[in-house]
Formats: sequence, C-alpha cells, structure tokens
Amino acid sequence: MFGFNTFLRPTFVFLLVKCCLVSCDITDGNAEHLKREHSLTKPYQGVGSQWDFWGSTLVTSSYVRLTPDERSKQGSIWNTVPCYLKDWELHVQFKVHGSGKKNLHGDGIAIWYTKDRLHPGPVFGNQDQFHGLAIFLDTFRNDLHGMDRSFPYISAMVNNGTVNYDHGKDGRSSELGGCSADIRNRDFDTYLAIRYSRGRLTVMVDVDDKNEWKECIDIGGVRLPTGYYFGASAATGDLSDNHDIISMKLYQLMVDHTPEEENLDWTKIEPSVNLFKSPKDNIDDPTGNFRGTPLTGWKVFLLLLCALLGIVVCAVVGAVVFQKRQERNKRFY
Repeated sequence: MFGFNTFLRPTFVFLLVKCCLVSCDITDGNAEHLKREHSLTKPYQGVGSQWDFWGSTLVTSSYVRLTPDERSKQGSIWNTVPCYLKDWELHVQFKVHGSGKKNLHGDGIAIWYTKDRLHPGPVFGNQDQFHGLAIFLDTFRNDLHGMDRSFPYISAMVNNGTVNYDHGKDGRSSELGGCSADIRNRDFDTYLAIRYSRGRLTVMVDVDDKNEWKECIDIGGVRLPTGYYFGASAATGDLSDNHDIISMKLYQLMVDHTPEEENLDWTKIEPSVNLFKSPKDNIDDPTGNFRGTPLTGWKVFLLLLCALLGIVVCAVVGAVVFQKRQERNKRFY
C-alpha cells in the first residue's frame, strides 16, 4: 500500500500540472491582463484617439465595417499606440457575410502587427513588403491549381520588408502555416486568437459555436520586435463581402525571461522565422508542405564520409570474397 500511495501522489500532481498547462494554453480573457490602450471594444470610444481608420471603414455602435458588400473597396483600422509587450495574445471577434453565393465573394480580412500603419496597398487593403506579422483570413481562391485546400483559408506570414505577397498563389510562397475555416455567413459569433510568446506563434479559431479554441497554426522560431502597431484591414475586388470587426482585445502574458532576454533591445529585433527552409520554397510545391533544404557544408561532408565508408566496406567485402574463391580453387588443383 505504501508503494501505491507513493506512486499515486506524484502521478496526481503530474496530471494536475498537465491540466493547468492545457487550460492556460489560451488565456480565458482575464480582465486584469487586458491592455485597454491596444483594445477595440463597443461602443468604440477610443476611435479617433487610440484608433485611426481609413478608406471605406464605417464605425457604428455595434461593429466596425472595414468594407461594405460592394466592389473595389478597401478599409482599415489601426491602433495609434505602439505595443511594447514581449508576450501577448490578441482576441479578434469578426464577421464576414454577404449576399454572394458559394465561391462568388471576396476577398477577406488581414490582422496586422507591423512597423508601419495606415499604408494602403494591394494586400487585403494594406501595403506589400511590410515589416512584421500578418494573419490572413482569405475567403476567395485565386490559385485554381491549389485544389488541395478549401477556402476560406487562414494563414500567417512574417516579413522583413523584402518579400512580396503573391495573390495569384494565395500567398503560398510566403505562408508559414494555415488551416481551412468556415468563417463566412455564420449565424453565431466567430473568433480568432493570435498568441506570441517566447518566440512561438500560435493561431486558434472558434468558428463552430462550440465555445472552444481549435488550433490552426503553431510554429516556433518566430522573432518579432516590440514597438509595432496592431491593425485590421480588408478589401473587395470584382467580388465582395461585408468585413466586420466586432472587437480586438489584447492581453499581456505574464512570462519570465532570462536576464539576457530582458537586457535585449527588443525594438531592434528584425522580424524573422527560423525555419528549416525559406517559405519561398513552397512556390514549387503544390501541397505547400515543407520540403528538404539545400545541402549545407556539413551535410555534404557527412554524405561524402558515408560514401567513402561504403566504398571501403565494399572493398573489404570484395577482398574477402576474392580470397575465399582463391583458396577454394587451390583445393581443386
């Protein structure tokens, strides 16, 4: 009995800790950690002081409509206060709806954390070659060859100002990860959560009226600076939709950092992702999956070493076989 109790106590503690870790994976929206200067909520009293809007954006008491269900519209809304949090989580309540039938609607919403703000452009109403992070909620398929995924499709991109977003390929060449999500014309609330903590980017969705988060993207090695701005934009083309933001709530995550990390000037960090390959390699891969990287110097060395060892082994085996045959032939003389 003593041995069983000894086993039971650490097992129970482990399970309790495990449950706590799972429950804390995405914040429950604790108001104590809500950063109001970076949040947009009804009745949107911060618009005009903490938030600026542009283009076709219409601010009402119930929603912020980035674009109406009309052709060739662009709109955006941007926080005026730069964010200096190292670890954060953004919850976005949104609604995409319109009169267009299946596949006859577009284009979608983008959520931004970028160096510049209020720069209109061709990427869902914002500039191309941006610095920072973008989460795209793309509702229209442009790449007719990419039939392996269904739309709407949510994807992530990190840019240091040098990469173009390829609309023709639905951003595959720069995509870090993504998932399909039925976000359009839903009769209930739809939510997106973007979490950045200790170099890990996690995107979750709640679009099935189950009041639970479903993982969409989870990728490590992401480096984002502080001092950037949060925003949202949307665009329509020949096809259209209403793109509404209901709320954007930013939460500070209480995370311990090493002294080296604390002393680092986070505003000087260059947006980057430490991947096994460049996202551009996706352009020739119709599935969008990660492929092998080009051979680096140490990989070439290992291959040559293996080849040399293989040659030596073959030579030794050949010599042994040859010697055995010689001995066998001598016995017949």
